Order: sequence, then C-alpha cells, then structure tokens
Amino acid sequence: MIGAFDPDLVSIVALSLQVSLTAVGIAALIGLPLGAAVALFRFPGVGVLAVLLNAMMSLPPVVVGLIVYLLISRAGPLGVLGLLFTPTAMIIAQVLLVVPIIAALTRQVVVDLWDEYGELLRSLDIGRGRMMATLLWDGRARVLSVVLAGLGRAMAEVGAVMIVGGNINHVTRVMTTTIALETSKGNLTLALGLGILLLGISLLINGAVYAIGNAASRRGIS
Repeated sequence: MIGAFDPDLVSIVALSLQVSLTAVGIAALIGLPLGAAVALFRFPGVGVLAVLLNAMMSLPPVVVGLIVYLLISRAGPLGVLGLLFTPTAMIIAQVLLVVPIIAALTRQVVVDLWDEYGELLRSLDIGRGRMMATLLWDGRARVLSVVLAGLGRAMAEVGAVMIVGGNINHVTRVMTTTIALETSKGNLTLALGLGILLLGISLLINGAVYAIGNAASRRGIS
C-alpha cells in the first residue's frame, strides 16, 4: 500500500503535512515575537511568564484536545462556528501545543544572543522592537531549528487531533490517528509501515536542522 502510493494513503500523508505545517506557521507567528519579548522586555510578571512557557512545553496533548473540544463543541462558546471534527480544529489544537515550545526556546535563543550583542544594540539606541527583530534575524539558524522542533512535535501528535478531529476517513484522518486505528484493528503491517514513514519524515526534519546548523556555523551565523 505504501510502496504503491495508494491514493488514500497519499491523502492521509498530505493532510498530515497540511495540518502540521499550517499549525507550525501560525505558532511561529505567535511564538517567535512572544519569546523574544519575554527575553527583552521587563514588566511585572515576566519571570512568571517565562516559567509558565517552560512548563507548558510539556502540556499533555489529551488535555489540550479536551479544552479545544469544550470550546468548539456544539454546547461550547465557539460551537456556532462548526469547527468540531474539521482540519481547522486539529490546527487549533496543534497551535496550542506548539506555541509554548517555540516561545520558550526562542526566549532562550534571544537571551543568549543578548549576552553577546546587548551592549552593541544599546549603543545604537534603537527601540526594543527593532532589537527583537535584529536578534531574531541574526540568530535565524537557531530560530529555524526552534521552528523545526515545533514541527516535529506537531507531526508526532495524536491525542489532541484524535479528540477534536474525530479521525474521519478522507476528512480528518492523519498519519498518527491512522496508526492508532490500524493498530486497534490488528493491521500491524500497515501501522508499522506508516510508523516507518512518519519516522522517515522526522529524520528528514532533524537532518535539515543538522545541515542548517552546520551551514550556519561555517558562515558564522548564529
């Protein structure tokens, strides 16, 4: 089935990539400036926020799935939008899981860069906003690694997307939920094949992180 590029399997893989890439893109737009702001700005509660971001990196996916389910179910405050058991619901759940990871890791990247370039940036007398943008750009190799780490988490997620997506064939069925379904049906060959495919994608992501890091080191980019 995998070797023959079965159309059903191709659609499952395509939906997995579509959901995860969209979620990570949205999470990056939120998490990168949030992490940089927590690193550079000083305001009451910033320390608590940093601790909270670190703690939320290990959010249980089923808890996130349950929260999103309660929000978008028919009886929930956002039930009128009809998002339950749609790819959009799965994207929302993955965004909630990935934002803390990207924000917390970005904060650490910016803190490290600030130790190196803080004095120079202060001498330029630019605002904190421009400092954030400068540090994120200067550390773009590390920032990209952070984003890819978030993508790895999103690709491997199963609990939350199962709850809010429902694992509906041709609608919300992705690789991880298919593995869970086929395992419960005793179709271990297909489940194992999908697992190997998912592992291959994960290896590609980590290989990309490694190659980018090496290339950046050779070019003197953080």
